Amino acid sequence: MVSYLEQAFRGMAAPGTGRPENARLVSVSELGDFLKAKRATVSPKDVGLPAVGNPRRVKGLRREEVALLAAVSVDHYTRLEQGRVSAASDNLLAGIARALRLTDEEHEYLRMLVQARPTRRGRSEPEVSNAMRDLLDALPTPALVLGPRTDILAWNAAAAALFVDFAEIPAHQRALVRLVFLEPRMRTLFKNWEQVAAEAVDRLRMTAARTPGDPRLMQLVGELSVHDLDFRRWWAGHGVRTMAGGRKLLRHPVVGDLALDWQVLQVLSSPGQTLVTYTAPAGSPSHEALRILGSWAAVPPDRRSEPKQAGELPRTDSEQLAGTDESGPGVPSEVV
Repeated sequence: MVSYLEQAFRGMAAPGTGRPENARLVSVSELGDFLKAKRATVSPKDVGLPAVGNPRRVKGLRREEVALLAAVSVDHYTRLEQGRVSAASDNLLAGIARALRLTDEEHEYLRMLVQARPTRRGRSEPEVSNAMRDLLDALPTPALVLGPRTDILAWNAAAAALFVDFAEIPAHQRALVRLVFLEPRMRTLFKNWEQVAAEAVDRLRMTAARTPGDPRLMQLVGELSVHDLDFRRWWAGHGVRTMAGGRKLLRHPVVGDLALDWQVLQVLSSPGQTLVTYTAPAGSPSHEALRILGSWAAVPPDRRSEPKQAGELPRTDSEQLAGTDESGPGVPSEVV
């Protein structure tokens, strides 16, 4: 296990306290690990410094080199990396971000680690409103409502047809990131599964910084670390990413290849909930494939006939019985 997990499990709430005992230690451990990992990715040459020492005993920048670039004393930076500084100014963090060449997302992650506040234990998840469920049912494209830990709280029929029937999965196992790693159908669905999975880990790490000491999130990280080597490797890489949208490449067993744009919308009436939609440009092959998938999903499971290719419409029972002449599926013989 990585050090963050060891701290996380030690940070479980003490009986009767309702609060993680060592939630601050979790962020301290992660802060030091994150800064060390980022120091290792930047060489002196990258930032215009001479490579003093041959061979160098550390990979990447030394602490004193980071301090020099960030215009802070070596002692202050060392105490920050070791978690012995109770607060840090935005200017100090900005200097460290420049020195380590952090992305905007990594800079925000650093700020959240330094300013971490424990998450209250036992906080109940807000219910998905009836209005949101009506919206999901009205959307013609796949859509999900996710909770803060990627828990799948609600979905429409198109989403179940695109991914898996989420109703078959116990609610406590219905986290999207968990399914990406532990559900075999999800592994085969994504054409670029490794990229999708690695980015999911990066987003989960950002979530962990927003809710330090969250026992349910710790449990999820622990489960995935125990059961999946790829998850452990990517988690140890300390990558971070916000959940902002992008494009997914899928190979669906019913409609074939899909290139879908996914967008994330915050549900302001229910803090912590996000609406995720999957669409394709009008007139594109993926747009047509989504339309076909929607028609297929509307047919009861015991009456479905899977199309042989993405361009072939699913057939109902009546269409199948109407004729099976060589001229084409579902074309009545008397018309030919």
